[in-house]
Amino acid sequence: MNQFAVLKPLLPNDPRGKPRVDDRRVISGIIQVLKSGGRWIDAPEVYGPRKTLYNRFVRWAAKGVWVDIFHALATAGGPPAQVLIDSSAVKAHRCASGGKGEHQQAIGRSRGGRTTKIHALTDAECRPVAFLLTGGQIADCTAGAVLLEQMPRSAILHGDKGYDSDAIRRQVEGKGAMPNIPPKANRHWKNCFSPVLYRSRNAIERMFCRLKDFRRIATRYDRLAINFLAAVCIAAVVSYWL
Repeated sequence: MNQFAVLKPLLPNDPRGKPRVDDRRVISGIIQVLKSGGRWIDAPEVYGPRKTLYNRFVRWAAKGVWVDIFHALATAGGPPAQVLIDSSAVKAHRCASGGKGEHQQAIGRSRGGRTTKIHALTDAECRPVAFLLTGGQIADCTAGAVLLEQMPRSAILHGDKGYDSDAIRRQVEGKGAMPNIPPKANRHWKNCFSPVLYRSRNAIERMFCRLKDFRRIATRYDRLAINFLAAVCIAAVVSYWL
């Protein structure tokens, strides 16, 4: 099936005012900018006015359109049998950092300088189902408690030692799933853990690698967290859900 045919029913349909510039051309231009990592002003002319590309991306990000499209496609096939959780840090470019309130825009200071962490839930086939952005210094177990509120129904959740906390385990069990998380070395009582089932956890690491093929994901250029999250959702939709 044509990729745009899947996407078209999920796009805003507001007949009021002047008709929009061709959605397919504009969205293709936005994807090109995200992949190349270039400035919006440097987008190829074939995609039309650069200002149109940027305005469409930013306005739909503010309205939550890109996030809604991602969630609609990610949930269309029903709940996955297994869910994986992990995070990956990206460096914030100088044009994304600075100014007042950057800590409110999911930019923090860590060993790598100003960074943002992308926290994600995926299924066993590498396909992402939920995202959360935080500053790079935020612990995985802290952000994980918030991200797990978006966890779909599943039989098992895989996570690394960063998620080995009693609170996380209770939260996962409260959703009817078994937490398959390797216990930390300092635990006096070791929780049940299956190394065989855990082998599939590398799927989420491969997902992050594929998302970072989009250069505006591998490096954050967006000052606002809502715009960067929109970019992550677009990359996920293009890579896995179309």
